[in-house]
Formats: sequence, C-alpha cells, structure tokens
Amino acid sequence: MIPTLEEFDVSPETGFLPSELPLERLPQDYYKPWEDIVHNLPSYIMNRRIRAVVDKLPVLTTDGLSVREQRRAYQVLSFIGHAYIWTGEPVDKLPSQIAVPWVAVSQKLGLPPIGTYSGLCLWNYKKIDEEGDFTLDNLTTINTFTGGIDESWFYLVSVWFEKEGSFCLRKGLEALKGAERGSSTVTTSLQQLAESIDILGSHMMLMEEMCDPHIFYFRMRPYLAGWKNMASVGLEKGVRYGDEEGMRSYAGGSNAQSSLIQFFDILLGVAHDDSFIREMREYMPREHREFLEALEPYTFTIRDFVQSQHDEALTLAYDACLAMLKSFRDKHIQIVTRYIVLQAKKVNKMGSTIRSGLARQKKEEKGTGGTSLLPFLKQCRDETGSAAAGSWGKRILTDGMLRLKYSKSNGVNED
Repeated sequence: MIPTLEEFDVSPETGFLPSELPLERLPQDYYKPWEDIVHNLPSYIMNRRIRAVVDKLPVLTTDGLSVREQRRAYQVLSFIGHAYIWTGEPVDKLPSQIAVPWVAVSQKLGLPPIGTYSGLCLWNYKKIDEEGDFTLDNLTTINTFTGGIDESWFYLVSVWFEKEGSFCLRKGLEALKGAERGSSTVTTSLQQLAESIDILGSHMMLMEEMCDPHIFYFRMRPYLAGWKNMASVGLEKGVRYGDEEGMRSYAGGSNAQSSLIQFFDILLGVAHDDSFIREMREYMPREHREFLEALEPYTFTIRDFVQSQHDEALTLAYDACLAMLKSFRDKHIQIVTRYIVLQAKKVNKMGSTIRSGLARQKKEEKGTGGTSLLPFLKQCRDETGSAAAGSWGKRILTDGMLRLKYSKSNGVNED
C-alpha cells in the first residue's frame, strides 16, 4: 500500500518539519546548564572558552523526555559537541558530559550523535511573531554557532524550502496514487509538481540575499563539519565519545540529508549510482527514513505508467518534472561553486586569519558531509535526466542544453 504522510510523522502542511514548532528551550531546570551554554555559544566560541565550560558540566540523563524534548536535547548537544571539537585546533575526544547523553538521545531518535540537517535546520527555528503566519520573514533560528545573520539565514532558507516542499509531497503522492489506479488526473498532478519543484529552486537561490559566501566558508562552515574523512584537517580516525574504546566517524550536516530531495528521486524513478546518497538516509530521523523505504517499492510506478499510456501531455508533464529537478540541481551546483569552490581559492591569500578545520584547506575537496563536492553533485544532476520518458525529454535532459543555459547565464564554469 502506498504510504501516507501522517503514519511516518510527515505533515501535509509542513512536510518534514515538525507539525508543531520546535521547543526553544528544555523546560526542566535540570537542563539549565546545557541551555545556558548553548545560549551563550557564540561568545564561548569567540573567547575559546567552550571546552573549559563543558568540562565542568555534570553528566545529565535524557530519560523521560517527550519527543519534542528529545529533539531539543539532540539539537543542543549537537551545537555544543561541534563547538567543542572544532573551536581552535580540533580535538578527537568528546567528554562524557556531552558524549553520554548525546549517544542516548540519538538512539531514541534513530539518528547518529552528530550535527545533522535535522538538528541544524528541521528543529532549529521559531516564529518572530508567535501569532503571525509561517512565512520566511516571520522566522528566526533558535541557535547558531556565530550569532550572526548570515548563519541564521543559511538555516532558514532550508526551513522554508522544507515548508514549501509540503505541497510537492502532496502532489507527488497524488500522482503516484493516480498512476496506481490508471487515473487521468496524473497529468495535472505532475504539471503542478513540476511547477512547485521549479519554485523550490527559486527558494534555494534566496541564500544569496542574506548569507555572504566569505562568512559562510570561513566562519560558519568549519563548525558544520563532521569527523569522517577529516584526516586532512586534524581528525585522523574520527572522535572518541567519552570513555568508549573505539573511535566514531560520522559525516557532518549536509543538504543530502533532506528527505525531500530523496523523495523526488524515488517518486520520479531517478537512480543514482552513489552509495553516499544511501548512506545519508542514516542521518535522517527514523520515521522519515522509514517513509522513504516504504516508498521505494513504487520507484518506477509513475514512469512505467507514463510510458504505457503514449499520451503526449502526460509524457511532457513527467519529463517537465525531471527538467525542473535537474534545473534545481544546477542551481545547487551554482551555490556550491560560489560558496565553497571559489572561497577555497582565497585560503592562501588570507594570511593568518583565525580559522580552523575545513577553512584551512588549501584545496577544496570535501563537503561537510565528507564527500567530494562538485563531482558528486554533477553526477546526481546528470543522472536525473536518464529517467526521461519521451524523445524530447531524453534530448533536452541528456545533451547538456539545460546545463549550458544555466552555466552561461550565471557565469559558472563547469570545466
């Protein structure tokens, strides 16, 4: 049976965001030590006091917390944990004060104990005006590493992306159910889905309005990194959690951990030859991961239906969805180029500017998720066109015409 949104804690109105606003603070006085630290985190980072402060904490338990409280605890511990590892010269050991509760609450949520897209974005926003509408101009973040507008905006664009993506979820499942029944409504559903994916691409480009690429790369990004494939920046084997004997190695926060992007690929029958995408599911909340797994048996349902109908309008609508998804990935490549690749070229020219971790690399090779950036993104983009159903779609999506158009119009060189 085709999965419904509600049975996997996905909201028809807010998508993969929680159906009610995240907690801004754990209500129990017991957790005041954590909340006080994360509230002052930018100052502790600036003064390089974070490790000394954390080392004085008691080891607190996370037993008895509600789901909302578990999410808040996970978010708080993620911010503190990353600040502890990456402030100044990186260290490869987390104290038990952070490691023990972080591992415990992560297990309850079905997440790894690392800063993920969930903790940074999905559970890290609040309304400015509590009585106001859920709009981008009425949102702000709960926590940041830097205390700056640029970092807040970086997270909030993703929050808004997920909120607006709820329409895509509804229309996508509507198209899937229609294809199962052999309904004539599939064409309209796919047309609306294509238009909404295009709008999501426009939302993503809002990043440039309030997040400066230099600030992102040199001030924010180092704290988003995980400890997998990070030997080049000081973490040879990962991080030891408390008194555990072995080292743990996890990828950092990445947009590849957005369940919405993988939803599009499954729905439209886009296959990717990359284990990294499958790995990123382990960094999604348990229910969302299970939703994608429940959807996978229907990966080719829509495409097979389109190919069986020989309906020009239906085929065009399906291929339009792929075209918009490919265009979305082109825009993502443009952002990565401006915010990471071009910024990395400045490293050798900046003298002794204080920076750590990823911002010290002389040559950009990996993202915060631990994978090679542009080769991975270009591969995903190019694979998107392989599912085209019609002759026009195959031509437009495989000969590079869309890529050429967007590259030229935005001054991005893909050589």
